[in-house]
Amino acid sequence: MINDSYWGPVLCGTWLAMAATIAVADGSTVDKVYHPYVEPLEWELEWRAIVANKTPQSGERRKEVHKLGLGRAVSEFVFLEMYVVGEPSSGDNLALQAYEVELLWQLSEQGEYAVDYGLLFELEKEHHKDLWEYTTTVLLEKEWGRFSGAANLSVTYEWGDDIHNEFETAVALQSRYRYSERFEPALELYVGQDTRALGPVIMGFERLGVMKALRWEIGTVFGLDSNTADYTLRGVLEYEF
Repeated sequence: MINDSYWGPVLCGTWLAMAATIAVADGSTVDKVYHPYVEPLEWELEWRAIVANKTPQSGERRKEVHKLGLGRAVSEFVFLEMYVVGEPSSGDNLALQAYEVELLWQLSEQGEYAVDYGLLFELEKEHHKDLWEYTTTVLLEKEWGRFSGAANLSVTYEWGDDIHNEFETAVALQSRYRYSERFEPALELYVGQDTRALGPVIMGFERLGVMKALRWEIGTVFGLDSNTADYTLRGVLEYEF
């Protein structure tokens, strides 16, 4: 019988091979790594920031994106969240850039199979542009001891009058050490057509009372080739209630 000590190295090798072979996404794919789990009855208020220093594709010295989302577990296995997306405009004020809706569907109980899995569906519409984006992402996760590995395998279709209709794919991988609820160091890898990035992330979870908690992530991901930003700062703050 194959045990967990076997699955860890096998899954890591498989995910790295997939990242090297199938990712062809356009633009930066550095963002949040998702996990295939839903907390029943949970509400979530989320703020997310991604700041890239020197973006080779556009020539910008700095690229900054902020997301503000409100989500709710609509069933035991389905979580729905809506976002507004903003970027700095003239005068460094944030301007509305896009709207987004996400649906996360947990397909297996945690620990039920060798790998936990789920699906993420995302639909985004650019503000003041006829530009739509739909993404389906396979979410995979495996724990062995204090270590946890997650993989996000995405396929995106973009369409509209303001863009060339096209398909894209991307991969995001995360290896995490669960030292404690309040401190979990991780290493993340992002691969796409214009993204090859690797870097450290730390995250934590603080209980604030019954059914209330604060979850945070912060990290720096470094570009591995000339098409990727020199470094990208990413942060997530989630209030769960």
